[in-house]
Amino acid sequence: FRLNLSVTSPYNADFDGDEMNLHVPQSEETRAEIKELCLVPLNIVSPQKNGPLMGIVQDSLAGAYKICRRDTFLTKEQVMNLMLWVPNWDGVIPQPAIIKPRPRWTGKQILSMVIPDEISLQQGNNNFPLKDDGLLIQSGDIMYGLMMKKNIGAAAGGLIHLAYNSMGPEAAMALLNGIQQVVTYWLLQDGHSIGIGDTIPDKQTIEKIQAHIDEEKAEVARLTQMATNNELEALPGLNVRSTFENKVSMALNTARDKAGTTTQNSLKDSNNAVTMASSGSKGSSINISQMTALVGQQIVEGKRIPFGFKYRTLPHFTKDDYSPEARGFVENSYLRGL
Repeated sequence: FRLNLSVTSPYNADFDGDEMNLHVPQSEETRAEIKELCLVPLNIVSPQKNGPLMGIVQDSLAGAYKICRRDTFLTKEQVMNLMLWVPNWDGVIPQPAIIKPRPRWTGKQILSMVIPDEISLQQGNNNFPLKDDGLLIQSGDIMYGLMMKKNIGAAAGGLIHLAYNSMGPEAAMALLNGIQQVVTYWLLQDGHSIGIGDTIPDKQTIEKIQAHIDEEKAEVARLTQMATNNELEALPGLNVRSTFENKVSMALNTARDKAGTTTQNSLKDSNNAVTMASSGSKGSSINISQMTALVGQQIVEGKRIPFGFKYRTLPHFTKDDYSPEARGFVENSYLRGL
């Protein structure tokens, strides 16, 4: 049987062959119990952690983020089609945000149609945000901000939680369905895709990343030289060998972090990987920097890759090689690997 995407999180279900059982209650008592206690809407907010168990996920989450962007405008035709997906629509098309040269509605306006008038919410304390950060909803109208995981995901104090607490299970379910219907229909027109192009850094960025790596590798070489010459002072409570490992790990992690930051700053706001990470629908900044900049140090049991053969990690290296590459530091990105 089919099931709504939002209930996959509490069931911990995915579509790779999971099986489920359908129970048919027989006695009147069991039927009443299931109807009053077990229905999905009644379990949107969990009494265990006093927060919602389900929220908007996957495509509808990324879509809600994209529809709320300030550069999203809809024509009258699109709005009229979208209105048919709004639950309990009153039949009135809202005033367009832009009237001349031709009428245009913003994505925020359309999404506001789904949010009940009883709901108001403010996140972030800046009332006039330049970059559309934070969120302000005044009696069901989105004033500013983008819908993301912390607003419409399974987050305490988010939209779903508010709707459930102030208007009950039915309204919370209607909100989940409404957002999904409107957003998925809009996303069907607008589209979302990701490709190799989203992971390719520009020339300057590649050079900066290389500079970060070279800088820290020089630092590692300096440490290795010091350790070889017995000039390395042991940190308190550590021997010289673990001091060396500590300092090397720190240097290599710095390289990874700097390269990651450089990558993040170079990617455009419209980048599809960035969209998915920012909305919270999939992935994180670390995934993006590994795809684009460098994979970084591979760790086994909290240490760099140990020597599996005699004094080396792999036969490709000379023995007693303590350099970053020989101990599992990957300075290429997944992109370059491809």
